[in-house]
Amino acid sequence: MTLALAEIILAVAASYAVTGVGVGIVFLLFGLDRMDVAAEGAYAFRPLLLPGLALFWPLVAWRWYCIARTGR
Repeated sequence: MTLALAEIILAVAASYAVTGVGVGIVFLLFGLDRMDVAAEGAYAFRPLLLPGLALFWPLVAWRWYCIARTGR
């Protein structure tokens, strides 16, 4: 593995992580209440969801998009 390839892999991983944290924060602020009615007003546990949201952000974004498009 060359140094250039290692830098590319790290850049891709960092981009994925930054995008995941961004999507996670926006989802926690605006999307969680729409997807789970029981989560309304439960603000203490939301930071606990951020690592999972950052990891699975493509799935969360896709599901959020489908719910927004169909109106559930």
